[in-house]
Amino acid sequence: MIATALNVSAATVSNALAGKGRISAELIDRIRAKADELGYVPSSAARALRTGHTRVLGLVLPDISNPLFPQIAQAIEYAASASGYGVLIADSRGSVAMQTEAINRLIERDVDGIVIIPRLGTRIVDIGRPLAVIDSPSTPNSTVSADHWQGGQLVMEHLAALGHRSFVLIGNNPASNVQNDRIGGMKSRVPAGGKAEILWIEQHEQAHGKASPLRLAEKVERGATAFAAVSDLHALRALTELQNAGISVPGRASVAGFDDLAWSAMITPALTSVRMDVATIARIAIDALLCAIEADTAADATRGVVSAETTSVPMTLVARQTTGVLTAPTHPEKTPAGEPA
Repeated sequence: MIATALNVSAATVSNALAGKGRISAELIDRIRAKADELGYVPSSAARALRTGHTRVLGLVLPDISNPLFPQIAQAIEYAASASGYGVLIADSRGSVAMQTEAINRLIERDVDGIVIIPRLGTRIVDIGRPLAVIDSPSTPNSTVSADHWQGGQLVMEHLAALGHRSFVLIGNNPASNVQNDRIGGMKSRVPAGGKAEILWIEQHEQAHGKASPLRLAEKVERGATAFAAVSDLHALRALTELQNAGISVPGRASVAGFDDLAWSAMITPALTSVRMDVATIARIAIDALLCAIEADTAADATRGVVSAETTSVPMTLVARQTTGVLTAPTHPEKTPAGEPA
């Protein structure tokens, strides 16, 4: 219709709208004006047939109910859209089988490539098209990730600088590379003379029941003064349990988390947390993926995990109200018999 109205070839119209070919600026303006007038919308299906690319990416998340992953999804979508790509999102729901099914569904929809945050302990190598993995620096085939080990070091250095020497490190699942790296980083910075106990929530709940108390008050009574969790969700659980037991935070015990979720600064007391640079991680992952997609030829095709020049992005500690110097005794003196508590 546009070509007929302006008495030019369909190829000229196509090149003008795509910004290709040697066409005068005046003719390009006329073609685009006529396209707007006619309400023309480019056909993605036709473009896919012509270029072999759909300009759509897949994103597989391990648990979209976790507040961290929508933040990552938003950053991935923003980075992709800035390069003219759309994103289809799938949730593996913490299941290896569902992860495989999610990947297959995206492939059936002919996405050009996939970004995946893999389920705990799984390795995705070759899915028949470019794949960017966001996991942990300790994962052999991770494309890019936050430096979780360095983030753990930041937590411990912060708590040690406040004078703490007895720590409880709270993880959820010991099969997680991310959680192990965060805890490993913390352990590597335990100060001389200090001690650190590791509490894995899943193991604790297997022994004592789902959502059972973590018995943190008992650990305070035995001398623990700082609790560092691998996520803000678990830090909030620790904070709530300590407060319900009448233990002041940070007066008698400090609490720190990871991921700096949106609500971490809004609760009382505001939660000290370690923040990952989600925007930079997303941009690096998308850039590496698109580089492989756009260089995809019969002679030089990337069908597995793509690599990036920067594979590890430093984390940042955000100190707030849940960590501080002790102002209450670790072991309160017992009230003499007959006197009010």
